[in-house]
Amino acid sequence: MISITERRIQTLFNRFTEQKILVIGDLMLDKYEWGRVSRISPEAPVPVVDIEDESFRFGGAANVALNVIKLGAHTLPIGVIGEDEAGEVIREQFASEGFEIDGLIVDIGRPTTVKTRIIAHNQHVVRTDRETRKGISVSIQKKILRFVTDHISDTNGIILEDYNKGLLMPHLIGEIISIGRSHGKMIFVDPKFDHFFDYKHVSLFKPNRKEVADKLGIRLVSDEILERAGDRLLARLECDAVLITLGEEGMALFEPDGGWVKVPTRAVKVHDVSGAGDTVIATMAVSMTAGANAREAATMANHAAGIVCGEVGIVPVSIDRLKHSLKDEY
Repeated sequence: MISITERRIQTLFNRFTEQKILVIGDLMLDKYEWGRVSRISPEAPVPVVDIEDESFRFGGAANVALNVIKLGAHTLPIGVIGEDEAGEVIREQFASEGFEIDGLIVDIGRPTTVKTRIIAHNQHVVRTDRETRKGISVSIQKKILRFVTDHISDTNGIILEDYNKGLLMPHLIGEIISIGRSHGKMIFVDPKFDHFFDYKHVSLFKPNRKEVADKLGIRLVSDEILERAGDRLLARLECDAVLITLGEEGMALFEPDGGWVKVPTRAVKVHDVSGAGDTVIATMAVSMTAGANAREAATMANHAAGIVCGEVGIVPVSIDRLKHSLKDEY
C-alpha cells in the first residue's frame, strides 16, 4: 500500500492546471462505423453491414494528449498527419478539445494513421488499418526538433508515445531526450517493441508486460522474475524509474534506490483494458511534473487506470472522476 493523504492529493490536483506537457508520438484516428446486418453477401460468406452512422475518437499519442487535458493540465501534441481527410478530422477534433494544433506537421508522403472499426448490432465485425510504418524523413525529423526546441522552455515535461508507426526514430529519440534533459524537463516514455532500448536517461519508462517479456526473453510468471526484470531495465536504461503495467494485475514500480512495489488494479470489474496505458502515462506525467514522487504518481495512475478499465472502449479519465476514486480510498 502506498501512503498518500487527502491533503497531499488536493495539493497535487491544485498544481495540475499549471502543467504543460509536450506529447510527441504517433497520432492516430479511431473511426467507428455503426450499422446493421440483414443479409449475407452473395459474393462471399460474409455479412453485409448497412452503415447508419460514424464517429471518431483519438488514438495513440492523440489519446494520451486527450488524457492530459482531461486531467486539467495543458498539452501541446507534436506529430505527423497526412494531407488527407483523416488529417483534417484530427485537426478539427484537436481544435474542438482546445488543443494547440501548431505541432501537427503535414507529411504529404504518408497517410494519416486511421483504425476503422465496423460495428453491427453492438458487435465488432472487422477492423481495417490505413497506415504506413516507414520512418519519417530527415526533413520531417528536423521540423519536429525545431518545434521542440522552440517550445521546450514553456513546458514542464515531455511524453514520448511510441506506437512504432515511424515517427520516433533513434536519432530523433536521442535528440529529444538531450533537449529535454538540457532544460531540466522530466521525460516520460511509453515504448513499443522497436527502439525499446534507445530511451535512456529518462524520468520514467513505462512498458507493458508483453513488451518486457519479449525484449528480455523471459516470462514474467512470478514476483521474483518481475523484480529481476525491473532491475535489469533500470540498469540498462539508466532511468529514474520503471513502471511495468500488468493488465488486470495492476502495475509494478521500480526505482534505483527505492526498491519496488506492486500496485494491484483498482478496477472493480475489468471490462476493457484498451487505452489504460495511455491513461497511465498521462497521469504519471501530470502528477510528477506537479510535484508527486513516483510512488504517489503510481497510486494516482492506478486509480485512473481502474476507472478506464471499468469502461467499454477507449475513454479518457476526467479529473473529477479521479478525485472521487481517490477520495473513496482516503
